[in-house]
Amino acid sequence: MDTSIPLAERMRAQTWEEYVGQDHIAGKNSVLRRALEKNEVPSMVFWGPPGSGKTTLARLIANKVEADFVQFSAVSSGVKQVREVVEIARQRKQINGRRTILFVDEVHRFSKSQQDAFLPHIEDGTIIFIGATTENPSFEINSALLSRSRVFVLEALNEEFMVSLIDTALKDKERGLGNLKVSFEKDARELLARLSNGDARVALNTLEFMVLARKNDKKILLNDQDVYDAMQKMPLLYDRAGDEHFNTISAFIKSMRAGAVDAAVYYLARMIEAGEDPLFIARRMVIFASEDIGMAQPTALVVANEVFSACQVIGYPECAINLAHGVVYLASAKKDRRAYDALRAAQADIRETGNLPIPKTILNAPTKLMKNLNYGAGYQQYPDDKSMLLPDKLRHKKYFK
Repeated sequence: MDTSIPLAERMRAQTWEEYVGQDHIAGKNSVLRRALEKNEVPSMVFWGPPGSGKTTLARLIANKVEADFVQFSAVSSGVKQVREVVEIARQRKQINGRRTILFVDEVHRFSKSQQDAFLPHIEDGTIIFIGATTENPSFEINSALLSRSRVFVLEALNEEFMVSLIDTALKDKERGLGNLKVSFEKDARELLARLSNGDARVALNTLEFMVLARKNDKKILLNDQDVYDAMQKMPLLYDRAGDEHFNTISAFIKSMRAGAVDAAVYYLARMIEAGEDPLFIARRMVIFASEDIGMAQPTALVVANEVFSACQVIGYPECAINLAHGVVYLASAKKDRRAYDALRAAQADIRETGNLPIPKTILNAPTKLMKNLNYGAGYQQYPDDKSMLLPDKLRHKKYFK
């Protein structure tokens, strides 16, 4: 095996037995495996985090059904390359009846109009399309393409599977590091698995980096510090425009709403470590102060605004302390959504009823004509019946409860 090829590539699963961590998709009794046993291959979209096995699964499928496998990345290729691949696939099918699987990595990088280029060739059976994406296909994949594909969701590999992959690489003498005497001290192996965030590529390539740095040693014993040094910084799956961004801020808000201070601080820390804009976090806290705390503790809005101002003036890294202060305060505060609910209920009525006439009683009458039309007639500054200030059609509505 060519050792110039990265370890993660060398150790890529070559059989279904070697493919781990996605049994819900690729297990023996899965829908996909049963379809492949009957030589049926639908067009598919694989949605999952980096290093979860999307490319490997596509290759295994191609081998299983004896189809030609063509891979390219939407990052470096365009519609012109798609047309070239399709033309070759058409000729291949006409000459020997052999199918072509076109695997498009990072398919979300194609614009939705560019994705249209696949449709006619999927429809006429020239290609079997498999797209891979780390982004939610509901938002990033053309609806026409999505409707012609089965979506399979791959999960980040858990620590157990990551440890298994590391062990396999250390034992494999042909493709892995089995010809070297490599071992881990205490829990360093589990640390590597954990810090890799479910990404097999990161785990294996980091392992190789640590080993190559000590390849002249007769015995290589790797410890926690070796792992930390090789990783430098724990890589966080976090795209400011993608799912992890929205998932994390959602978890953050819901934790504060539930009064779960520890969870709120944890999700705050995740966003800070991933480099999230502190003003984005602080802005959501200002909204939260009125939406969820409201009248239960009106000073919450003052605190949230001061946190926002501090973030503007100070910036990272110190403003993280201000954010933490504000989060603990907001999460600990009593909650009262009545003002928010009242606003939304009133807005719903306005959308349904439009601009209802305002009662003339509370209209100003600066001209004689307006007085003659009874503008302001019977106005009371402090009426006993406050419902008279609402339009007649909504006289008995109660928004703030």
